[in-house]
Amino acid sequence: MLPPVPPPGVMPPPGVMPPPGAVPPPGVPQGWATQPGAFPPMGTGTVPPRMRPPAPPRREPQVPWWQRDGVISRVLAVAGVAVTLIGVVMLLVLAAQAGFFGPVPRVVAGAVFSAALVGAGMRVFGKAGGRVGGIALAATGIAGAYLDVVAVTAVYHWLHPVVGLAVALAVAAGGVGLAMQWKSQPLAVLVVLGAAMLAPFVTAELVLLGFLIVLQLACVPVQFGRDWPFLHVARTVPAVLATLVGIAIALIETLDHSRELWLLVASIAIAAVGLVGTVLVVRRRAGDVTATVAFAISTTPMLAVAALFDRRVGALVAAAYAVVLLSVAATVLMPKVRAVVKIPGHTAVAAAVAGAFALLEACVGVTSAQTLPIATLLVALGFLGVAGQLRSGVAAGLGIAFALIGGLAFFANATPERLASQHLAEQHLTISTALAAVTGMAVVAAGVWTIRRLAGTSRGGAEESILWIAASGAALYLVTAAIVAVSATTGAADGFVIGHSIATIVWMAAATAALLYGLRNLSRSAAIAKVALGSGLLVTTAALAKLFLFDLATLDGLIRVAAFLVVGILLLLTGTRYARAFAEAGAREPEGTTD
Repeated sequence: MLPPVPPPGVMPPPGVMPPPGAVPPPGVPQGWATQPGAFPPMGTGTVPPRMRPPAPPRREPQVPWWQRDGVISRVLAVAGVAVTLIGVVMLLVLAAQAGFFGPVPRVVAGAVFSAALVGAGMRVFGKAGGRVGGIALAATGIAGAYLDVVAVTAVYHWLHPVVGLAVALAVAAGGVGLAMQWKSQPLAVLVVLGAAMLAPFVTAELVLLGFLIVLQLACVPVQFGRDWPFLHVARTVPAVLATLVGIAIALIETLDHSRELWLLVASIAIAAVGLVGTVLVVRRRAGDVTATVAFAISTTPMLAVAALFDRRVGALVAAAYAVVLLSVAATVLMPKVRAVVKIPGHTAVAAAVAGAFALLEACVGVTSAQTLPIATLLVALGFLGVAGQLRSGVAAGLGIAFALIGGLAFFANATPERLASQHLAEQHLTISTALAAVTGMAVVAAGVWTIRRLAGTSRGGAEESILWIAASGAALYLVTAAIVAVSATTGAADGFVIGHSIATIVWMAAATAALLYGLRNLSRSAAIAKVALGSGLLVTTAALAKLFLFDLATLDGLIRVAAFLVVGILLLLTGTRYARAFAEAGAREPEGTTD
């Protein structure tokens, strides 16, 4: 039998489900009868727990940074590592300078002390709260052992450098292996930085570069299994800085040829370890940007070491390095190769930029002031061609950069003053100037094509108009320079004058071609016609300005007459065609409207 239905406005007994249609008491919301026992017995005056507002979250009291767990302990641990390692250096070097103890006691004491620190660190690490102390003790001991090997090899010469580097590699590998076992990036970083920063105080000989490169090499396997970004920088920067300092000293001082070769070997080793290590790492973790940054840093010694040699040898070194770097960068442009190599875009960009710098060094090394524009503009032409074909923004940026460098070098040689003066033109302008101008015109054409493919400028839009105006101005200057340079190098008495006359006629011929092309497309594409007509009128204005402001005062005799006659005939032809084209367009317009 069902329980009796309570009258309206009366609460059901505790634990009883109200029947359907029951009216809730006043002040109780709808849905009060969702489950048995939703409300307390009558007369208690309490609010159901489900209807109570949630209590505000309790705020934890702010703890000062110096009281937080691990902060002070880490600071003290790092300070202890630094001070202890300084003591090890004093034991190995300063004690020898002061005559305290003998070489053997100093070396043995350093080795025993380092081993004891490593043992103590391993013992402390396994206890509660001993992670920080264990890492600090082990890092100090391993770095101290590394410095002991450096002293034995470079200060006391008890070990051959090859053997000493092998022992140092074993010590460093043991340290980073322990860091991997403990899953501790701080241990690996402390070992590398401790040994790298204090090794120069033990020895400043060239063998120091070998020990720093060993540290860079020993940490590469760690990066395969661990994403430790700080270790990338810690293992790369010390070797790079030491090599750059050595190169700077060699540039200032007059050193023997063997030292330059050793600096070259060190630069090659740093670059090779940086490139191979980074490629192997980013193949596993494509998003490891820090590895790419370390690779970019490792390229700087190779870019600087070329300055130690004469221009030909330096250019050969830079060119070889450019080939390697640009080959790495080119892998992302070929889909099949990219799928095999798996080099991410950020690594390819870093390789492309570094390779471009090396290529610029090679261009400067093998050219003179006259031929440098040709070399750089040819490189720009290659980059722009690749960019337009493969739609690569990076290649386009490098091409534009080389185009600007080549353009500035060309402008420094073929200045407006030299183009306007017969004496200066015959003295400074050569066939190389003409070849550079022709190459520059090809670069302008390639640049317009590439920018239109990449940017997708609208036909007849403001962007395309600006692009064509800039290209027309650059082309006019290059054409003039090429014609004047060729004319000035002929040795003829009127060569300079004839060259300017031909340049004016070429300007007007180009303007006429642009205007006729625009008129031909007047009924087909108004956007194309607008750009072509605008460019043609601009060049026409420039040709007339040159004719009256320069040629009239410079040219004489039949040459001046020929220039005026040809330009006048072209103007008449263009004007006649211009009027007829617009008359035909006006005649067709009503027919189009009646349809």
